[in-house]
Amino acid sequence: MNRLIGPAIVAVSVLAVTAAVAQNVTVIKERQKHFEAMGKAVKGPVKMFKGEADFDLAKVQEALKVMQEKAAVLPKLFPDDSKKGEDTEAMAAIWENKTDFENRFKKLGDDAKAAAAGIIDKATFDVQFKDVMGNCGGCHKKYRKEKEKS
Repeated sequence: MNRLIGPAIVAVSVLAVTAAVAQNVTVIKERQKHFEAMGKAVKGPVKMFKGEADFDLAKVQEALKVMQEKAAVLPKLFPDDSKKGEDTEAMAAIWENKTDFENRFKKLGDDAKAAAAGIIDKATFDVQFKDVMGNCGGCHKKYRKEKEKS
């Protein structure tokens, strides 16, 4: 009987660790998916802002809508058990400054909503889009690891 208890404990421990790791990977992949969608959504408007593409209000509005949606979802995708794994670019500073980190998403969502209401043409886009995108850059500098250069 005692011979069975040892292996059973090891098996249960391995399953528990595996389950915890799987949860980490799942949430990390989910947040990466949301960030990728946001990056894809703003690609066109960034080109417009740089003068590399013609202004298209519909594409700008769609990007701002995606930013609002992702800003509402993303703060919930940084639980304590997702600090490492799956090539995350999340820095430890996120969990050390959780309130600031979450407030930055709120500001991004609020700014994207205000921009969606205020952008009506290229002139208003040039003024307001810069502020919205500044939210992204500020957060990246403080909370995202730089990508390794290959």
